[in-house]
Parts: sequence; C-alpha cells; structure tokens
Amino acid sequence: MKIFITKTEIKSYLSSLKEQNKSIGFVPTMGALHQGHLSLIKKAQQKNDLVVVSVFVNPTQFDKKEDLINYPKTIENDTKLLKSVSCDVLFLPSVEEIYDNNVTSERFDFDGLEHQMEGEFREGHFDGVGTIVKTLFEIITPNKAYFGEKDFQQLQIIKKMVAKHRLDVKVKGCPIFREEDGLAMSSRNTRLTEAHRNAAPFIYETLKKVRKKFGTNNALELTEWVKNQFKKQPLLDIEYFMIADEKTLKPTKYQESNKKYRAFIAVFAGNIRLIDNISLHKD
Repeated sequence: MKIFITKTEIKSYLSSLKEQNKSIGFVPTMGALHQGHLSLIKKAQQKNDLVVVSVFVNPTQFDKKEDLINYPKTIENDTKLLKSVSCDVLFLPSVEEIYDNNVTSERFDFDGLEHQMEGEFREGHFDGVGTIVKTLFEIITPNKAYFGEKDFQQLQIIKKMVAKHRLDVKVKGCPIFREEDGLAMSSRNTRLTEAHRNAAPFIYETLKKVRKKFGTNNALELTEWVKNQFKKQPLLDIEYFMIADEKTLKPTKYQESNKKYRAFIAVFAGNIRLIDNISLHKD
C-alpha cells in the first residue's frame, strides 16, 4: 500500500495511472476505521482497478470543539486494517495541507437538504462536509466514490453537490454495516460505556418496528409511538425522530404512494450521539 501525505505527490501518482486508463474508487474517511469502512473498500475493489482511502479528521464539519478534540485517532490500527484488505493507496494529509492557513468552509446551497435533521442541530456541519468532499474529489479525481447509508442525509447532500458543481464522479451509497446485535457501526461506538453499549441496540430494534407499522400508522402516530418507547429506556435520550421523503428529506405527515420514505433518528447514549435510519419500503 502506498501512502501519500501531500496533494502534489498523490496527484502525480494517480495521473500516471489514469494515463493507463485505470479506474479509481475512492473511500473518504475520518479514520478510526471499522468493518463498516472495510465493507465500502471491498465494494470499491469490485468495480475499480485501484482504491484510494483518505484518512482526514476534518475540523470544519465539527460544530462542537470538544467533539473534534475527542474524535478517536487510531492511524496505526487504521493502516494495519487497510493493509489487511489490500487497499492500494492511503492519503493522509495534515490540516495545513488541505486548508493552507485558512481553516474555513465554503458556503453551499444544497437546495434545502442541509436544513433538515442534522442541519437543524449541527450548524455549519454540511458546509464543512461539502468543503472537504469537494476538495478531496478535486485532488483524487476518482471515477466512483463510496459512502455508507448510515449518514443518509450526507450521502444525498454529496450527490446534490456533485450534480450542482458538475463533478465527474459517480457517488455510490452502500448499505449500513451493523454489529451482530443491530447497532449501526460507528467510530463513536468505542466511546460508549458498557451500560450504554448494551442499551444502544434498542435504536435499531425500534426502527424495525417502525418499518412494520408504517402504512398502518401514519408518520405523526409513529413519531409519538417512538418517543413513548424511548421514555421506557432511561439510558437513551432521543434528540429527534422523523419520517422523511428520501429525495427531499422533508418530514412527512401522511404517506403518498409515489414517494419513498425513510425513518431517521438521533439519540444520545450518555454524551455520545448516535444516528441511524431505515428504509420504510419492504422491497
């Protein structure tokens, strides 16, 4: 596995491969890698000649300084994991390399996608995401880029950015990778206390019940039902639950037959914030 820390070096290396018509799959990460990340890399390997993974903890997408400070940094272990799945290239830039001396976000218009859910609770977050993903796309110029559906709103926003900025990359969403007990894999899971970790699978169990009830119960009824379920679970505090149109991410009250819906949830387990979602279609 080749490791690059500067934009100039990785651009030079990748451009020589592109001259040989090699296709590039790209998996951007913030490190603290787990099996969910590795599943994205394996998907990318199936469809591309080589795979580039970036590890960069992006300061502009954190709305709280303490979250940035506490974000797990495990580059030694990350490197071992990447080698274990035969990753071709690791891009490991510093903050200075990416932002020079100007650690600020570009401003984006995502046609309103950025104001829903996470956008309501994390000011400036999606400008930070858009800034780093666009920057990385311009450095790597991949043919395809792979993102997990756990961050479904982020996935839709990146697709919107690619369309609006006419970037020549196909964005691929990949299914949520879960622990055996259903908890969506996340770098944050390692920071859960034992008690909170044991309680956390309740999130996905609740989402699966919502999926069964959807159609019989409308979105308003289900939202109330979910809030009541979490009142019985003292270790988990619900921040939001909503059923939204997959395309616009706008919350819905009543189901329409020609639209696809997804249930979204954010929960605090102690001071660790967990998100999850589920498609409400039985196909």
